[in-house]
Amino acid sequence: MSLLEYVKVGGIKTARLSRQGLVQAIADEINTRDSQSPPKLLFDANGHALAMAIMNRSYLEDMNRADIIHADGEPLVIASRLLTNSPIPERSATTDLFHDVARTAHTDGVKFFLLGASEEVNKECADKMQQMYPALDIVGRRHGYFSLEDEAAICDEINASGANVIWVGLGKPKEQAFCVRNRDRLTSAWLITCGGCFNYVTGAYARAPEWMQKSGLEWVHRLLTEPRKLGWRYLTTTPLALILLFARTSSKV
Repeated sequence: MSLLEYVKVGGIKTARLSRQGLVQAIADEINTRDSQSPPKLLFDANGHALAMAIMNRSYLEDMNRADIIHADGEPLVIASRLLTNSPIPERSATTDLFHDVARTAHTDGVKFFLLGASEEVNKECADKMQQMYPALDIVGRRHGYFSLEDEAAICDEINASGANVIWVGLGKPKEQAFCVRNRDRLTSAWLITCGGCFNYVTGAYARAPEWMQKSGLEWVHRLLTEPRKLGWRYLTTTPLALILLFARTSSKV
């Protein structure tokens, strides 16, 4: 991990990695890690993350503890191309990364644990992923409705499953806080935040058309499809994120 190259985008230190580069980093850690080492933390950054890092000090501190932060939002990639001499090669949407890693299961020894969403969505996601990727070993799963007092038992459950990749879909900032708080309790190779990824797999959330994804307008699609849920969030965070992208993007980290 020490050989990774980074660029600062919107004030967040973001890895200059392609989707395939991330998949390779995940596989390398699974195959070479010291069993006594705590899991690596792989967090995602998008416009929402940039704005939250300014407004929520605890969230920023948790983000700074990540081993890798990847560009989940196309606007981060675009800003790095316009404003730095070391751009991020491509967007690595967590929803795509989830499938990318699953495809390597037969060669990389990947064992998933799915943590988050409702019981219904979590189970349906696990079932659909198993159908799509028969070689994938989903060794455990649990819905995301629990208290702090439950976390020690949940970590014991995850460790007993033998998972080496834990997908944590609790939403920002809860998922980052969970990962940082429980890192030393867990024996997996990776803790990866994934937001609403399980909902996309089940079809509860719809992906934007590809042209919107590539032009950095996927957030518009989400706003139009879920205005009540996301209207206020995007109204308050998008302008701030755009300002941060232009004011706090540089090759220096």
